[in-house]
Amino acid sequence: MTRADAPGAPTTPAAFAEPTRRIGAGWIASFATVWFGIWMAQLTPVQLLLPAQIDAELEPEHWVDSVVAFGTISGIAAIATIIAYPLTGALSDRTSSRFGRRRPWILIGGLVFAASLVALGLQTEMWAIGTAWVVASIGFCIMTAALTATISDQVPVNQRGFVSGWMSAPQAVGIIVGLILVTELVTDASLGYLLLAVLLLVLAVPFLTRHDEPLAPSLRTPMTLKSIISGFWISPRKHPDFGWTLLSRVLVSTGNALGTSLLLYFLMFQLNDENAEADLIVLTLIYMVFVIIASLVGGKLSDRLGRRKQFVFVASALQGVAALLLGLFPDLTVAMVGAGLLGLGYGCFLSVDQALATQVLPDATSRGKDLGIMNIASAVPQAVAPMIGAAAVVVSGSFMLVFLLGAALSTAGAFAVARVRSVR
Repeated sequence: MTRADAPGAPTTPAAFAEPTRRIGAGWIASFATVWFGIWMAQLTPVQLLLPAQIDAELEPEHWVDSVVAFGTISGIAAIATIIAYPLTGALSDRTSSRFGRRRPWILIGGLVFAASLVALGLQTEMWAIGTAWVVASIGFCIMTAALTATISDQVPVNQRGFVSGWMSAPQAVGIIVGLILVTELVTDASLGYLLLAVLLLVLAVPFLTRHDEPLAPSLRTPMTLKSIISGFWISPRKHPDFGWTLLSRVLVSTGNALGTSLLLYFLMFQLNDENAEADLIVLTLIYMVFVIIASLVGGKLSDRLGRRKQFVFVASALQGVAALLLGLFPDLTVAMVGAGLLGLGYGCFLSVDQALATQVLPDATSRGKDLGIMNIASAVPQAVAPMIGAAAVVVSGSFMLVFLLGAALSTAGAFAVARVRSVR
């Protein structure tokens, strides 16, 4: 099947054509549902289950040892993510299954992710905990590389901000629901991991029933070791807007992750909070509300105005202010204000920046691979930030440096996106 381009021009294969037909509420609902399951399965372990599991296993004499162990495991997972995202994205670009290019990989990624979470909950040795989390991270990459590519495949440009909002808004809901489930519904960590795995697969089913344009076998380009290696590099000279967008996402995502990934430790050891887990849920709830509002309203408004950069700039700056408050005024009340500002900034950033990313891709035939590279800029900071934060804590003896670094990186990200030229 092909789609017509301009009159007299050759038709573009449907799998590669720029989408023009508006997508409906059913597609958006199933898209939001699968992301809800993904974020719940990914971020609940990062925020609570994994650091608590590591701390219980180590029983360290000094809490810094637990932070360092968590950071090390996260750093190893980041290395796996750097390889898995573009590789699996490239594989989905070349998949000619009758079920489409993306759906098979969404299913494969979901199965790997879920099985690894179940295995993670059963581990008691540090090496085994680390291995299971690395494999879970790979499953997350496989699944989300294919999912984000569906935005470029199926969503017209004037809906991408709003649709991307439904990718980011479930992140906030997933965190809070996941935390409540593993602290209130089930109290055993292994059962918590199992519950997250089951929900991940169940919530993916509606989207897996949606149509995914197949790729004709004749259009599938060969995949060689040379093409894989060369595909990891997209020249910032040839594609400067892609480069600036990628850099901005790295900086802002790292800044945000520094402000959120060590929050449990901040409450426990900086504020000496006896109700750290309960207060973590409160802070996450505040963060969640503002992420949802900002991602949906910001994404919709950017579609209507046809502008992306200004929204991303302001969103990045807001995160810098939030991190600065946390660093300079370590107090629970200030942390609540910071959580609101962080959610407001990051929610808007997630939706509008994702829409921006789909508009600066170098080649329609490699959307999955190129968005996989872009996704590294979101996923790796989540994995690397605990390691950077742990180092900052070791050096300074407190969390102030962690948050000040977060503020500096978010602010730098705002200025990087201002350099994009092809998108307003």
